[in-house]
Amino acid sequence: MRETRTTCCYCGVGCGVIVQSDGEKVVAVRGDPDHPANFGRLCTKGSTLHLTARPALQQQVRALHPELRVTRDAPRARATWDTTLDFIARKVADTIRTHGPDSVGFYISGQLLTEDYYVFNKLAKGLVGTNNVDTNSRLCMSSAVAGYKQTLGADAPPACYEDIELADLIFIVGSNTAYAHPIVYRRIEDARKSNPKLKVIVADPRRTDTAREADLFLPILPGTDVALFNGMLHICLWEDLVDNAYIEAHTEGFAELKRTVRDYTPKYVADVCGISEEDLAKAARWFGESKATLSLYCQGLNQSSSGTAKNAALINLHLATHQIGKPGAGPFSLTGQPNAMGG
Repeated sequence: MRETRTTCCYCGVGCGVIVQSDGEKVVAVRGDPDHPANFGRLCTKGSTLHLTARPALQQQVRALHPELRVTRDAPRARATWDTTLDFIARKVADTIRTHGPDSVGFYISGQLLTEDYYVFNKLAKGLVGTNNVDTNSRLCMSSAVAGYKQTLGADAPPACYEDIELADLIFIVGSNTAYAHPIVYRRIEDARKSNPKLKVIVADPRRTDTAREADLFLPILPGTDVALFNGMLHICLWEDLVDNAYIEAHTEGFAELKRTVRDYTPKYVADVCGISEEDLAKAARWFGESKATLSLYCQGLNQSSSGTAKNAALINLHLATHQIGKPGAGPFSLTGQPNAMGG
């Protein structure tokens, strides 16, 4: 029996798995106890990965051999790998010779390993000579990228999973973490057991599994996230919960931000978001007074026509209150795929 360490391909947690195989047959999967993302834990989907390799299932849903259409009007027919790869290479080479290297592009996936990304980029940029390399991660996370770059100057989340255990407040918005990232949520549950003072705020139009376990649930109306974050910052400014020394030393443009949030009064924000002024004030105070606030957010913020603005407003709230750059604090975008940033 052979064992191979790899990464689960399903969600953004990127759990480590150990695949057991007998010859070419995958027979079992278990969590990798040494992997820092999951420490051996797997959710229901991850623990049944090996079932997708069952012969009966593969025959129904998986392409087991290449099929080639030599001309556009010809039917697809089974072909060997050598024939198929030679055909693709010849077509790509002919296209480049006729139209130049930028006439071809590579569209890849956030479920690839970093090493796979590297090879595709070497092929495209080093051999073919084109920058036309993109992934489905752009559709998934482009607003998070833009939000980080607008506010922090780089697309790099300033937090990690270890911050969950170090936080005093976790603010979950636009994410049903318990359902979509269950292994991350197990870490939140563990952190709450070891730190009874840890509070969780959830902002979501739906009363999700995650919301039901929150200390404070903000059932905001869809699309009102920016108003919520600006309203929380308005209260933090009014009640002197911002860190002026940090703002002076490490940020710029704060005067303009103050002018922006000036009109986001508690009454206005409560009316816009459909929540009470009391809950809004409680959320702002918990956020600003916490020794370490960690925000976890996902596609509820990112996949929106105003996704970049939502990301930026939340990150600005972290910057103004100095809930960033220290253990247990920061705006942490949860990705939808295990290697969305690997490319």
